[in-house]
Amino acid sequence: MPLDLAPYAVTPTNSKGRRYAEEPPAYRSEFQRDRDRIIHSAAFRRLVYKTQVFVNHEGDLYRTRLTHSLEVAQIARTVARSMCLNEDLVEAISLAHDLGHTPFGHSGQDALNACMREFGGFEHNLQSLRVVDQLEESHADFPGLNLTYETREGILKHCSATNARGLGELGERFLQRQQPGLEAQLANVADEIAYNNHDIDDGLRAGLINLTDLATVPIVAEQLDVVRHRHPGISGRREIHEVVRSMIGVFVTDLINTSCELVRDAAPVDIAAVREQPSALIGFSDGYASEKTALKQFLREHLYRHPRVSKMTKQAQDIVSKLFEIYLNDYQRMPPEHADRARSHHDADGLAGGARVVADYIAGMTDRFALQAHEASRKGS
Repeated sequence: MPLDLAPYAVTPTNSKGRRYAEEPPAYRSEFQRDRDRIIHSAAFRRLVYKTQVFVNHEGDLYRTRLTHSLEVAQIARTVARSMCLNEDLVEAISLAHDLGHTPFGHSGQDALNACMREFGGFEHNLQSLRVVDQLEESHADFPGLNLTYETREGILKHCSATNARGLGELGERFLQRQQPGLEAQLANVADEIAYNNHDIDDGLRAGLINLTDLATVPIVAEQLDVVRHRHPGISGRREIHEVVRSMIGVFVTDLINTSCELVRDAAPVDIAAVREQPSALIGFSDGYASEKTALKQFLREHLYRHPRVSKMTKQAQDIVSKLFEIYLNDYQRMPPEHADRARSHHDADGLAGGARVVADYIAGMTDRFALQAHEASRKGS
């Protein structure tokens, strides 16, 4: 970790620490320890078989949650270094932010949330926190991974007041309308940059969108012109890669320039001053915020609502809903450790307790495993 961090950056010295006290690491920072625990977790390994937009079996070249998380970390570290923020912390947050995602991307989450509506709902940010706080079982001295407060804060990007009240100190900032640290803010925006631009790449690769249609978005047209001027005669995959790379570059550049201006104007003296700001200090200029909105709108209309994606989304939601119904009606259909846990929580908290364990089990599935489990249930019914 660089020694010249900004005074408002998170450091091991001003960290709020861990839920369970531990001896400090000998050769790593506290946030490097967080990163390493995340990388070695079972939930992180499963991300390789959880997809962004396309189902895992549709092709080997589409983004998975794992490759997406790595791309977010790369963008976040670049910005953190330029702003003298804590690179190790933004990397840990970036790698952990999707640990609670269901199989089949957002369609799986929507289906599981509908299934859990009577039992408190399902939200992937809360589930990611649940994974690192409770569900990982790799340490003898505590449940979960016992990550630092600041990494956990970055994982929990959004939270309702109702849920925040049950999270103790971690939920206080939502109730008091405080900002998270700059590293948490940065990881959140880096996530947006990564998925917007890489969904373009995957959509083009799949043939669901094309550059001609994409060029109706002003910033895409601008960067396409830049690429074609710089590389006359370019076409095919090289042209797509250059456009996506250029798009990421201009968004990251604007993010750095705008965020530096916001921080300079606010002049926070420490992280406590960051938390008391009326709004985030990491963000885009008004122009690029509008460009980002236009790009998201294009992707929503032309990619996420494409008939092929919509068909896959419906199938994915049917699979998740059916698995939830099967397991909730008969805990024994789950592996023994999950069935035992469901019965225990049912005894303590009623059906809602059992339902939460069922949701944990389904959320932890990869795309491939969920497809196999659904097929097995059809044969066994």
